Amino acid sequence: MTDGPDIDLADVDLFVRGAHLDAFRRLREEDPVYWNEGADGSCFWALTKYDDVQWAYREHELFSSVRGAVVGGSFQSSDDSAAGRMLVASDLPRHRLLKQVVHPALSHAVVEAVSRQVGTLVERAVDRMLADGGGDFAVDVATELPAGALMTIMGVSWEEAHELIRLTRRMVGYRDEAFVDTGTDAGLRLAWLQAEIFDYFEDLLALRRRQPGDDFVSMLARARINDRPLSTDEILYNCMNMAVGGNETSSYTACTGLLALMEHPEQYERLLADPGLLATALDEILRWSSTNAYVQRMAKRDVERRGRRIRAGDSVTLWNVSANRDEEQYPDGDVFDVGRTPNRHLTYGSGIHRCIGAPVAQGELSLLFQQLTSAKVRCRPAGAPRRLRSNFILGITSLPVQLA
Repeated sequence: MTDGPDIDLADVDLFVRGAHLDAFRRLREEDPVYWNEGADGSCFWALTKYDDVQWAYREHELFSSVRGAVVGGSFQSSDDSAAGRMLVASDLPRHRLLKQVVHPALSHAVVEAVSRQVGTLVERAVDRMLADGGGDFAVDVATELPAGALMTIMGVSWEEAHELIRLTRRMVGYRDEAFVDTGTDAGLRLAWLQAEIFDYFEDLLALRRRQPGDDFVSMLARARINDRPLSTDEILYNCMNMAVGGNETSSYTACTGLLALMEHPEQYERLLADPGLLATALDEILRWSSTNAYVQRMAKRDVERRGRRIRAGDSVTLWNVSANRDEEQYPDGDVFDVGRTPNRHLTYGSGIHRCIGAPVAQGELSLLFQQLTSAKVRCRPAGAPRRLRSNFILGITSLPVQLA
């Protein structure tokens, strides 16, 4: 459709090698509304400038969410079964009705309860790492963030929370040999991994229907929209939505954030010397990490942007990871600065689809880095980090550290 750089944003290796930042810089300069024809058969528009990404987030009447957030996978067409049933795959007015059902599970009281649980788990994990002189931060510490949230929100045990984390990590990492056998068909593999999560929640839903509580699953089981109960599929989709959104973002952001501090020791020492910088440091970690690299939308009608004609029905991807480095928004965007302000990053999205779990994630990350800074923990690399094979979730699956 367009003449421009020969870049394939569907190529996972581009992200594993760390070459994506240079690719996005070229796209912002040469072709900011870019037609990507992936070697995997996926075709989509890529918005890479901050203003364009923010525009698309806020034009929810123009761009639909019914294909889901991810290009390919289970969201290949507007007829996907999640459309209108799962919060992230819904448009108004259905989106508003589902949000009203989901929102109480993330109330201020719940956020406080999550913080208490996460605080306990993080303190224990950091103490163990201190006693051992180091460890794999990605495995030993970061996973306690989503574990504490799941224990509180879903009403499950520590062991059950970690089992769910294992399942969602396998699904998100369905192209990563560290989690799955990649010798099988990718589409069938993803469907099977999604089914595993549905089975988990189907069992939990059956239990909550027999023994209801004040957890998220019980809340969905009791919920009614227009005086009608949610279907089992709607409950399962939104449980998966909550689990995947919460499990992957906070733990992977924590890893990328610690790696950034270790790679920029002057900023690490600056934060340790002045704990008052924690709030701005967290926003910088979120901007720098951009863990959810993009979200997908579908154009409802033809629209022109920067001279490119986007047709009705086209998939459009909003690249947070590129927008958060846009030179027009961040003249020194490739500099990691724990005191950066203002910092209006798009890591949580924008508009009606801004991440509903942002307060929970913010609280989890704040507790972790507060624990590390108050204890004056100085981490040093003890081996090469291992990156998740994905172009959707930018994460680190192994981060060996030693304490100095």
